Amino acid sequence: MNPSSTPSQGSAPARYQSVFRPDLFAGRTVWVTGGGSGIGRCVAHELASLGARVVISGRTQEKLDRVAQEIREDGGLCETTAFDIRDEDAVKAGVAAMVQQVGRIDGLVNNAGGQFPSPLQAISKRGFEAVVSNNLTGGFLMMREVYLHSMQAHGGAIVNMTADFRNGMPGMAHTGAARAGMSNLTMSAAFEWASSGVRVNAVAPGWVASSGMDSYGGAVKALIPQLRKHVPLQRLATEAEVSAAIVFLLSPGAAFITGVTLQIDGAASLQTPLFPILEHQRAQPFEGFHRAQTPEVLKP
Repeated sequence: MNPSSTPSQGSAPARYQSVFRPDLFAGRTVWVTGGGSGIGRCVAHELASLGARVVISGRTQEKLDRVAQEIREDGGLCETTAFDIRDEDAVKAGVAAMVQQVGRIDGLVNNAGGQFPSPLQAISKRGFEAVVSNNLTGGFLMMREVYLHSMQAHGGAIVNMTADFRNGMPGMAHTGAARAGMSNLTMSAAFEWASSGVRVNAVAPGWVASSGMDSYGGAVKALIPQLRKHVPLQRLATEAEVSAAIVFLLSPGAAFITGVTLQIDGAASLQTPLFPILEHQRAQPFEGFHRAQTPEVLKP
């Protein structure tokens, strides 16, 4: 990911180099929670470059405004709304107001979330519940309200964000529990809402070179530059690689795919002591996001 790809002041903006056709989402509105940074920012940019009217939400209006300005500079359409997905009343009001403003919601990317590293025995009840609320309950509230206000009548597609919980998440057990719950919720919603023409899937990214990496300190921060050694592809994912999977699951090409959780981890979760991870440089990343920025923790 190359920070120099960000357009300079006064220059003509570059374009997102998506692998999908430019008008794929023309006339459609897609909501991305947590769209003010990281993977959510990237997904919003790609969808807008493909013709979608994007709605981005999060807790901080200033962050949303910056991303919306970027998207508009690139020629896309973007609306913003700030609220906390953990607050049921705020979610109800926020979704109702946005549907009133933009009309039907065709897609929802439940990307918002967050967690902190901690051994299981040190996690308080309050801390555990906060992470579950952020990564599971808030996503449920968004799904429910978008379904009730739009998708129940018009159909649509939902993609939920989970994580690489396949072998547990030691050191982050609270988010592992929440993410596994989101994967199961995805399956239940896919079955229940199929008759409304709604597809529900999830993605499970492993280690992604995203701005979220800069939120960690201490031992975790020191470990991050070494993570690639534990991935068979010998690198971290780019934001654009996660975004491409999400966009596919939202697209007509995934019309018969629902209820799945797609692993995006470079085979890291398949590690076994019976077969070593070999050093190589054969896996070339896809870096379609023209405004991508390398996390500080990964800079030389």
